[in-house]
Amino acid sequence: MARGTRKTAVLKLGGVGALAALLLAGGLQLASAGENNRPATTAAAQTVNCPTVRDKLPAVPAAASAQVERELANLDQEIARQNERLARQAVRPEGGPAFIDNAILGPLRSKRVAVLDRIEIAFNRIGAQRPDLDALAACSLNAPGVPSAVNGGTGQNGAGQNGAGQNGNGNAGGQNGNGQNGNAGGQNGNAGGAARTVNCPRVALPAVPAAAAGQVQAELATLDKQIAEADARLARLAVRPEGGPAFIDNAILGPLRSKRVAALDRIEIAFNRVGAQRPNLDGFATCGLN
Repeated sequence: MARGTRKTAVLKLGGVGALAALLLAGGLQLASAGENNRPATTAAAQTVNCPTVRDKLPAVPAAASAQVERELANLDQEIARQNERLARQAVRPEGGPAFIDNAILGPLRSKRVAVLDRIEIAFNRIGAQRPDLDALAACSLNAPGVPSAVNGGTGQNGAGQNGAGQNGNGNAGGQNGNGQNGNAGGQNGNAGGAARTVNCPRVALPAVPAAAAGQVQAELATLDKQIAEADARLARLAVRPEGGPAFIDNAILGPLRSKRVAALDRIEIAFNRVGAQRPNLDGFATCGLN
């Protein structure tokens, strides 16, 4: 009788062990399936699609030129800042369906309203007719991979040719750079006294692995933001000069190079991390002046 009881207990334990083994195997199988179903790639980031302003302005009076240049640089800086945020959003989405409208496009419009108003005031303050720029405040989104059009810098190194969507990061749009509407004498260029802008080499990348696309987009947006910040400082410098002859090299171009070295290094690491050949981007760190 005792032998039968022990045998029944053994069978029960065996059944429990078998069931546990089955559950464990099933759990492992489900876990593996979960791993395989995770997206292996990150979609290309969208960019903001804002109306260009420089090419919509009437002839800028020389007395208002520096103020207008500073505000155009502010517009570009804000575009770069929001593109950097959209690049992070592509990697780590946050918020609900209205997040981009409420947290990015809405605040961007409010900031553009303020900047555009200051441009209008710059005209009005010196007795020129005040332009109506209200219609240029609202922005939408470009399709993934399409760069933003911006207002300053050169066509050769502009975002129109080399924006984040196409693996580059120049100062401004190809349509709105110096060739047509830039700082120094295109169709709508301003006369003397306009602020200079930084001239950074476009970043030429090999094909970006899909698994590294989100990180690369974020770093390209960072490079654009750095350029916009340097251009904004140069615009302020045109109004209120400071420092000696080496000030721009020491206070603007030198720090900009250091920041670009770090961002370019992170791009190289993004390639290396996914097993792709690490590109050598050291030659794209140093910028000059337009």
